[in-house]
Amino acid sequence: MFNSKNKENFEKTTNMDRNVIAKKSVFKGDITSEGDFRIDGILEGTLQTKGRVIVGKEGEIIGTIEAENADIEGKFSGELKVLNVLTIKSAAHISGNVLVGKLAVEPGAIFNATCAMKGSAVKELNQKNDQKRLQETAS
Repeated sequence: MFNSKNKENFEKTTNMDRNVIAKKSVFKGDITSEGDFRIDGILEGTLQTKGRVIVGKEGEIIGTIEAENADIEGKFSGELKVLNVLTIKSAAHISGNVLVGKLAVEPGAIFNATCAMKGSAVKELNQKNDQKRLQETAS
């Protein structure tokens, strides 16, 4: 049923960590993770992940997001850095600074932000993050 390549891909997708901040929950602070995040409550702080960030319709983030991909349906205010694709759903309210690889905005979304959508900007962000990690490990 599974050849070795399919089995490896299946294990990667089934082992992916998924984190949730539930409705009526408030989290204040900084989060760093390898896995995906779904925010249905309120996050005030920084969220760094190599996975996908999903902000549900009732979710709200005030602060900074750094992620591979993001889907925003709720509210976001702050600095949003998405290396690949940012999808802004029709119910979303976005304000602040946005740096993305690719951008998809559904009709009806409120997008009051400064936006840079450049491959070079994303490469620059990666270089800065790599330098920061090197400094942290050297300390």
